[in-house]
Amino acid sequence: MSTIKWGILATGGIAATFTEDLKLLPDAEVVAVGSRSAGSARAFADRYGIPRAHGSWAELAADPDVDIVYVATPHSAHYDAVTTCLNAGKAVLCEKPFTLDRVRAAELVDLARERGLFLMEAMWMRCNPAIRKLVELVREGVLGPVNTVHADFGISVSVGPDHRLRDPALGGGALLDLGVYPVSFAHMVLGAPEKVQSWARLTPEGVDENTGMLLGYPDGAVAMLSCGITAHSPVTASVSGPLGRIELPHLFFRPEAFTLYRTDGEPETFQVPFDGNGMNHEAVEAMRCLREGLLESPLVPWSSTLEVMGILDEVRAQVGVRFPGE
Repeated sequence: MSTIKWGILATGGIAATFTEDLKLLPDAEVVAVGSRSAGSARAFADRYGIPRAHGSWAELAADPDVDIVYVATPHSAHYDAVTTCLNAGKAVLCEKPFTLDRVRAAELVDLARERGLFLMEAMWMRCNPAIRKLVELVREGVLGPVNTVHADFGISVSVGPDHRLRDPALGGGALLDLGVYPVSFAHMVLGAPEKVQSWARLTPEGVDENTGMLLGYPDGAVAMLSCGITAHSPVTASVSGPLGRIELPHLFFRPEAFTLYRTDGEPETFQVPFDGNGMNHEAVEAMRCLREGLLESPLVPWSSTLEVMGILDEVRAQVGVRFPGE
């Protein structure tokens, strides 16, 4: 597969950013876009010079020239969109969070396995070169046994009750939209926790607007995480052990550098710059997996996606966030 041909499902801001980054890759080509609105699909296609615009998800999934579909809908629609594509025989890269809950995420994984198709959550953080270098250093023992992880993601927004961030029917709240990053970061470093404790303030609609999480691990390690839509937080992260700590700057989930502070040495900053918005790295990984015939990525394996979704489920249960149908 000298050139991987992409289809883009949905036409919002994240779809635009991903499409822009795909254009940086000489072995990637966007050949089609699909939307529930034919007009929206055509406008997106015209904007990015995409040959075909489809007025439904099913039409995009049936396009014979598409090798893989990038699903960029709001997360409440991920399950239906991915199911449509997998049933049509298409590989899928699906935006985070993968679904609204672990049960539906597991159903998609089972379907991909049954159909023999590649499926990956678009958790671009795990594919970021600086993040991969951080993980490499941690696994080499540069910090010693990790005992503490901190991560936060908070923004300040003023939106009405009909906005997706406050609408339970659309999977609203800070946790699934923003909290998935701190949780995924902690999971990437420490794995699945033994215990989860969480607190949150809910909106009148019943979704979380300010949430704190404490994850506990069998060896005594802890992860202290937070997310919110009521205040701008530093959006930083750190990993600490007896031999030192690593600090990630603002927008920790897409860093171009980080600093290692050794207990017995001088600080060392690792520079890992990249082109574009940073979403091209997940596309490169998906295309590598397709060429190698893999069903899942070792950087974003199905087990990690399911375990993170399980943590998010537990947090929602503890703070009292329920989505329609639950």
